[in-house]
Amino acid sequence: MSVQVEKRYYTREEYLALEEAAEYKNEYYDGEIIPMTGGTTNHNRISGNFYRKFPLTLNGGEYEAFIGDVRLWISQYRCYVYPDVMVIRGEPIYEGKGTITITNPILIIEVKSNSTDNYDRRDKFRYYRSVPGFQEYLLVDQYSFQIEQFFKQSNGQWLFSEYEGESAILSLKSIPLEIPFQDIYQRVSFDQT
Repeated sequence: MSVQVEKRYYTREEYLALEEAAEYKNEYYDGEIIPMTGGTTNHNRISGNFYRKFPLTLNGGEYEAFIGDVRLWISQYRCYVYPDVMVIRGEPIYEGKGTITITNPILIIEVKSNSTDNYDRRDKFRYYRSVPGFQEYLLVDQYSFQIEQFFKQSNGQWLFSEYEGESAILSLKSIPLEIPFQDIYQRVSFDQT
């Protein structure tokens, strides 16, 4: 005989209070608190390489990148998530009090793992598309030289591009920037996956 455990639903306020004291990050989906899985060294290196290679002086400082610990509030789906890297144009627009949760990314980067691949490309991408001003989504493979790029065109349709190979150069569409794969995958070891 199996025992059914009743799911507990939390208000946004309860989640935020718990998250303030939590040792590990958790995401929030319309009442449910979901613990985040740990990342690999490759995952961390790729996220850090994007952040580190992002120029602070691009267009006179008009853009700013955030990594891992800055939350995103997605009002349409009532969720808080922690994208691996987010880029905003202009000043951050905050949700609630404090400077932890923003609402205005134009570019989001997720480093895929075997356990998050389907979620990142389906549900999470659907949630992200509801964010006003969001224009570009990158899914970065941590097991090979491969990046999937989705860019929202002026007619509202999303255009897909794929980059592969160690000598590839990623050309971002939402901001004027190209990044060689050698920079993105610096110090990443595919032998350790």
